[in-house]
Amino acid sequence: MNISDDRQHLKVLGSGLLGLILTIGIARFCYTTLLPAMQAEAGLSDLAGGYLATINYIGYMCGALLAATIGNLKIKDLLYRAGLITAVITTLGMALTDSVWLWGVLRFFSGLSSASGMLISAGLIMNWLLRNGHRPELGIHYAGAGLGIIVSGLAAELMIGHLDWRAQWLAVGLIGSLIAIPAWRWLPRPDTSHQTSSGEKLQDNPPSRRWFLLLGIMYFCAGYAYVISATFLVAIVEAQPALQGDGQIVWIFVGLSATPAVILWDRVARRLGELNALLIAFLIQIVGIILPALNDNLGVVLTSAALYGGSFIGIVSLVLAMAGRFYPTKPAKLMGRLTLLYGIAQIGAPAIAGIIADRGGSYADSLYIAAAISVLGAGMILILKAGEQREQALRTA
Repeated sequence: MNISDDRQHLKVLGSGLLGLILTIGIARFCYTTLLPAMQAEAGLSDLAGGYLATINYIGYMCGALLAATIGNLKIKDLLYRAGLITAVITTLGMALTDSVWLWGVLRFFSGLSSASGMLISAGLIMNWLLRNGHRPELGIHYAGAGLGIIVSGLAAELMIGHLDWRAQWLAVGLIGSLIAIPAWRWLPRPDTSHQTSSGEKLQDNPPSRRWFLLLGIMYFCAGYAYVISATFLVAIVEAQPALQGDGQIVWIFVGLSATPAVILWDRVARRLGELNALLIAFLIQIVGIILPALNDNLGVVLTSAALYGGSFIGIVSLVLAMAGRFYPTKPAKLMGRLTLLYGIAQIGAPAIAGIIADRGGSYADSLYIAAAISVLGAGMILILKAGEQREQALRTA
């Protein structure tokens, strides 16, 4: 590999990483970190907060549908770049109104932009990696989600007590506009040929319908489990009298663990196999989700944040990289289908959690539900592993 190719490789990965910081970390996760300020200063209720999160995931699911149905790489490239612009506009726009209805519109389009960063850019980058002889792993790319969490948490921590909720949204929107520039410029326009740079033919290898069904159920469970903490973790922590003021620190811990974890999960999958890595990630996520419901000690909650952050992003990275390798000519195709299932789970879960909290329950009840659904997801992985072992036994018989 020459120096020029190595530099291009780093720029491509960097574009995806920065794109995720913008579309996921800022456009999506700043809602999590700024939610307490909006509730305290703008009068946003638990119920309305849950509905806004649900609308965001409806937008995300619509973006996943686009990723699953549009095969043309050039159109996907345009959609990704439009997503960068949309992420900036919808973030700035949150400061310009106090209408819940307009916030809903902005959260919807923010969700669309998140899908462009999470799925469409991942597909474009996977396609580039496969065409140019690099490992088809997305660990470094998805580290952008962890870094985005850190950015959203640090920004909120630095602004609390100094800026009101409107100024906070404007500040993170300006940060996002700066990030958008290299995210746009460093990603090359896609190559639409069906061969690699060395002349090898790229050929799709779709999985069986049973395999996709089981993986889809598993990913649905992962989406439900992920979104409860992703939306309400800061609010859950701030609701504990012993932890008031620590919400942003806990959120930063999620990002600090998620950022290196994606790269580590690539190595675990290489060594133990993708399904084994996924099973381990699910088990870790179950523990991470349920700990805040069991104990309000800061050390326990920080441990929970580290386990949750390190596991949820590993599940996403492993599943979507696996899906992309089935469709090297259009990697986002299966990524989008799986994410539709992930997104369906995310549409209902925040609203359910908001209703439970609004009617006198607590977010802890929703954590128990999320952990139980994670157990179901782990069961799907065990079934996939059993099927894989049967196929290996038949081949060697």
